[in-house]
Amino acid sequence: MTKPDNAEQDRWSNWSGRQTASPRHILQPSTEAEMVAAVDRARAEGLPLRAVGATHSHSRVAATDGVVVETDSWQGLIDADPDGQTARLRAGTRVFQAGPLLFDHGLSVHNQGDIDKQSLGGAIGTGTHGTGPGNQNFSAVVEGLTLVLATGEVVRCSTDERPELFQVARHSLGGVGLVTEVELGVRDAYKLHETQWFEHPDDVFGRIAELVAATRHFEFFWQPDRDSCVCKSLAETDAEPDDLPDRKFERIGWSHDVISSVRDNLHTEMEYSVPAEVGPECFFEIRAMIQSDFPDLLWPIEYRTLASDDVWISTANGRETVTISAHEDVTLDDRPLFEACEAIFKRYEGRPHWGKVHYRTARELAALHADYQRWWDVRDAYDPDGVFLTSDLAALQPG
Repeated sequence: MTKPDNAEQDRWSNWSGRQTASPRHILQPSTEAEMVAAVDRARAEGLPLRAVGATHSHSRVAATDGVVVETDSWQGLIDADPDGQTARLRAGTRVFQAGPLLFDHGLSVHNQGDIDKQSLGGAIGTGTHGTGPGNQNFSAVVEGLTLVLATGEVVRCSTDERPELFQVARHSLGGVGLVTEVELGVRDAYKLHETQWFEHPDDVFGRIAELVAATRHFEFFWQPDRDSCVCKSLAETDAEPDDLPDRKFERIGWSHDVISSVRDNLHTEMEYSVPAEVGPECFFEIRAMIQSDFPDLLWPIEYRTLASDDVWISTANGRETVTISAHEDVTLDDRPLFEACEAIFKRYEGRPHWGKVHYRTARELAALHADYQRWWDVRDAYDPDGVFLTSDLAALQPG
């Protein structure tokens, strides 16, 4: 369960190596009882606890100098209900593992992101999302959660059972409990036809509404050095899976094999969600700024759509959304680019992705999320001693 304690504290880093910490303990529980023991230990020693999976967040949401709980020893499908369209999985299960596990029961997640390495607990905790105006983020399709509270008590929550705890826990930033089980709303397994092509941004936005409406999923990566968009659409199909070898930029396959891509190049990332109706205007302002002030930028700008939801601190709460992401090489200083982008996002009522870089204050975040104070009130009620309150999360506390 526990990595040996060293004379010096262990070093921890996120996926890219940009975010680091020196946790007092790194634990690797493989049973629910060991999860409870981890929480008990953190509480007894007065240390904050944070669960980590793939550590793919670019922000410091997973960082702590207290207790790190690695969840890779707590994975797998618990049960699936094809008739009820739900499935329960252990929270350490990675998104890429969930696809085949569900497929064995004729099921699939509704949608997933461009990267599938995250644990389900991490994806839910940070509001990870995919693409499409009819597709919500991971947090919005959660039906129920089981978690270890700061007291060590194991509880379940849902819209009917401890509903306010559920609202916090399904997008918790790791701040209200140690999630052990996730019950997801799922659907019948489905196939997708992927098509990729290159197009100038002026042409893309000349028919952006048509492109978004034409298929289940449309997105693009704008390449600043070429002023060209790498466009991708995914359309549901009844056709048989096929690599389409004669068509270089097409393929047909089951959703869990098609949606995500390999993104191995180390980078840092900022993503903001803006109201869908101002997405095009915001993109063109970002593009003009980069062409003027960052002409040597090699990393792309990503443009996606996301459906509205009712999750308290979701970036898509109450509004149809466009997400715009900026990237930079992990070896370079990302702050000049990201501060310039953030200044523009602010003018479009942008909400920052919780798992990616931003520089917003607690007061600013409270102004962007109507239920921000309510989220904190419930969090504090369930964890008054701050067992799950890291220093970075505490800095976002209002008041």
